[in-house]
Amino acid sequence: MELQARKNNLIRLLLLTILVPALNIAVHGLIFIFFRDSHLPAILNALLAVIWGAAGIYSIYYSLNWLVEQYPDPWKKRLLPYIFVGPAVVLLGWLLVLPTLRTFYLSFLNYNSEQFVGFSNYVAVFTDRLLVTALRNNLLWVFFGTLACVSLGLLIAILADRSSFERLAKTIIFMPMAISFVAAGVIWKFIYYYQPEQQQIGLLNAIVVAFGGEPQAWLSMVQPWNNLFLIVILVWMQTGFAMVIFSAAIKSVPEEIMEAARIDGAGEIRIFFKIMIPYISGTVLAVTTTIIVFTLKIFDVVMIMTGGQYGTEVVATQFYRQMFMYQNAGYGSTLAIVLLIAVIPVIIVNLRQFRKEGSF
Repeated sequence: MELQARKNNLIRLLLLTILVPALNIAVHGLIFIFFRDSHLPAILNALLAVIWGAAGIYSIYYSLNWLVEQYPDPWKKRLLPYIFVGPAVVLLGWLLVLPTLRTFYLSFLNYNSEQFVGFSNYVAVFTDRLLVTALRNNLLWVFFGTLACVSLGLLIAILADRSSFERLAKTIIFMPMAISFVAAGVIWKFIYYYQPEQQQIGLLNAIVVAFGGEPQAWLSMVQPWNNLFLIVILVWMQTGFAMVIFSAAIKSVPEEIMEAARIDGAGEIRIFFKIMIPYISGTVLAVTTTIIVFTLKIFDVVMIMTGGQYGTEVVATQFYRQMFMYQNAGYGSTLAIVLLIAVIPVIIVNLRQFRKEGSF
């Protein structure tokens, strides 16, 4: 009798394991088809879709969790984490991994994806003048942009931490983070604006003229150094991010250690380099790698400010041009893969740091 009961229970679990996911797929698939083919008013359709999104996610997790609860305790402990992590992994695979694999495949084809060309697109990326310029400019963004953001963020965090106007200073520095890169590009376009032989309405040229200087076309000056004027926008926006993270890390440095160093005769500069920097080195690395990723995929600022003219192209703008303006899927996909390859080492460094600090 006991053996028969176990068999019946096993059959029941197998049926539930098949039926519950199948029922979820069928029901939500039918709802998706309904929304896709419905002729409801747009507002009502959007409202119902939002309700379905929230209720649908809840019903999927609830039903799968109920299914796992039917299993014996040892299996329940093994399966339960996968129930909550599994859908997210599947979604990431669908939205990130599959498109990446498809892009990698397209990078070996010609402009209209009809002919296999091997590594020709990759050779072109590193030999074509425009694409080499884009790669060079990205290196400028990575080096100067990251160095300035991290250095200024750390300096301001230390100075603000010792100031009586700490909150006000941090609020002002952090404020640019509240706007998008597109809005920042529009603001700085007016700051750099240049009108030859006319009254200067751009803020920077107006200041130069007020002090008796000659107005300059800042964004079309000697290449590639005109890129530095674009990098200033990134520094203006991301320094606040670096400052906030560094400020939190600095406050965690034990005051007793610094007081002991001061008693032993160490100056503030020595304390900074010998105690504070080593203590917050993990935070410095995390902020640095995060800003490097920002600089590698920079797009909005360049597109708004110059449209990639005057030698200011970067990989992301060149990818946009090749893929969507010139309809060259081969070049566009290759640039996307090159950008991905450039980002991967930075991500690996971050993951290793998180693992070292016990985050994983």
